[in-house]
Amino acid sequence: MRETVSKFLDYLKTEKGSSQNTIASYERDVNNLINYLESNSLTIGKITNTNLNSYLINLEKMGRAPSTISRNVASIHSYFRYLYKNDMIKQDPSSNLLSPKIEKKLPEVLTMEEVDILLSQPSDNDCKGIRDKAMLEVLYATGIRVSELISLKKDDININLGYIKCNDKKKERIIPMGQVSKDALSNYLDHAREIMIKDPGEDILFVSCLGHKMSRQGFWKIVKSYANKAGIYKKITPHILRHSFATHLVENGADLRSVQEMLGHSDISTTQIYAKMSNNRLKEVYSKAHPRA
Repeated sequence: MRETVSKFLDYLKTEKGSSQNTIASYERDVNNLINYLESNSLTIGKITNTNLNSYLINLEKMGRAPSTISRNVASIHSYFRYLYKNDMIKQDPSSNLLSPKIEKKLPEVLTMEEVDILLSQPSDNDCKGIRDKAMLEVLYATGIRVSELISLKKDDININLGYIKCNDKKKERIIPMGQVSKDALSNYLDHAREIMIKDPGEDILFVSCLGHKMSRQGFWKIVKSYANKAGIYKKITPHILRHSFATHLVENGADLRSVQEMLGHSDISTTQIYAKMSNNRLKEVYSKAHPRA
């Protein structure tokens, strides 16, 4: 069986062009399976669907997470499909294997009070603070992705009419901004950007301290530093203000179709998670506030 694993890994690398991470995961999963099968004296031609299901049950008993088991199912499927297509086995014992259902975790969001505290942290005494304030305000005001935020160009904003133009891979989105974000953006353009840029022809809206386009990781560090300064110790991710934007809109009565349009979701089901989060929040408020809860 070990020889078939080597051939399978070569196939992933040379024919499928799989990434190193994918190959490493498949190698680990398949080798663990083979260790189990060999310990039960099973040869490659005698493996059945029952044997594979027993292995998955064993993983569950070992406390493996559903996501880990699901990844193992994918690895096993790929391995046995390869063996079957190359006539190394007469039938594919993995064809009816099912992955466990993985419950989607609700994303971490900030409360409205936490957003206020976070967005009040940047100083307006220097260019970096003015820029950071504008970036945070625009991100929370529009709910755009961090990758979209750092890719905004100067021509993508219209402060007078109060909107930004966001170009994702599928279509252009026009997203409104509120007065607070417009004021922060105007302050950045009037008092910081021209000082920070190195090339007068630079069209990127928000530049790094070196005067060039900022990286996603660089902005993540900015958010984390201000969160620590504000005493917010939730798990901070680059998307936390986007999730907070959508959740707060739904909590305050925005319809899901409008939120979907602003977020750029192609499927409304992706947006519905924020309705679920809003419902959970209402239940929490009710249980704390109602005298007979």
